[in-house]
Amino acid sequence: MADIGNAVFTAHLQQLLDNKTKPSGALGRIEALALRIGQVLGTSAPVLVRPQLLVCAADHGLAAHGVSAFPREVTAQMVENFLAGGAAVSVLARQHGLQLTVVDCGVARDFADSSSAPPGAPRLLVRKLAAGTRDACAGPAMTAAECAQALANGRDIVCELPGNALLLGEMGIGNTSAASLLLARLADLPLAECTGAGTGLDAAGVERKRAVLQRALDANPQAAAPLSALAALGGYEVATLVGAVLQAAAERRVIVVDGFITGAAVLVASRIAPAVLQRCVFAHRSGEHGHRLMLAQMQAEPLLDLGLRLGEGSGAALAWPLLQSACALLREMASFAAAGVAQRTR
Repeated sequence: MADIGNAVFTAHLQQLLDNKTKPSGALGRIEALALRIGQVLGTSAPVLVRPQLLVCAADHGLAAHGVSAFPREVTAQMVENFLAGGAAVSVLARQHGLQLTVVDCGVARDFADSSSAPPGAPRLLVRKLAAGTRDACAGPAMTAAECAQALANGRDIVCELPGNALLLGEMGIGNTSAASLLLARLADLPLAECTGAGTGLDAAGVERKRAVLQRALDANPQAAAPLSALAALGGYEVATLVGAVLQAAAERRVIVVDGFITGAAVLVASRIAPAVLQRCVFAHRSGEHGHRLMLAQMQAEPLLDLGLRLGEGSGAALAWPLLQSACALLREMASFAAAGVAQRTR
């Protein structure tokens, strides 16, 4: 399998794309997408098999400060909605043939593990570390040991999942706060530029949220390195996703990144292992205030810009058909020579 950094193989893929029956670059960013997938999978005839949509869920201690427009109970209620098939991501997973796996990383309600659910049905894995993180305004949200266990859980989950594509999703009331904190700390950006309305706060609510998050930053001044910042300011679901991303990248799976919160997990992972970004496809630019800045930090150009801010992996699922089309075009579209079509002369 050719390495993604192999310049000869990359040039071969680009030549194949340039010689398809079309003007050079006429398929726009779909060509760049096809190139990326071919690089990740190490083939000029990529096929995405048994795609896995991984939704990690947890509660956050910061939610007690009113940083979300919704109460904490919604995290557990949405986990049940995912499994019942009524959530947006559940509908999209069914539509596109994505295997939906929900992970209880730290929800403030107990669930029964349903890892043995029938093939194709949504399933729940219980990897609970606690009933939500601690209040980051009073110190680290999780211990170093808890953070390490969450990373290990994410790695182990991916090892058990089949296929060569992993779509990322999340659920957790208060987790846009965790993502904003991680962006501000790791990118050294002003907190106000990283913080938005989340689930729909009004202007006063956003100001209250920013004040709470500033207290969290002030309470954790020592957390500058990626793992230290993750433990102090992140969430159990974000840390589990970091482990999942690191493992998926090591296995050369195509990683489809959803929005702001899954982007925060990839940001942390990329500060640990920069090559992670070579395995990623960024699904969309969300309506969350700091997402543009986060994407810029990773030099990422998302596929879609639809004003989405739902999370759950919904944007990743919506972008999925574009990946399938890019693969089909690289595999099946004829060259000028094969089709007997004259090439451009000037």
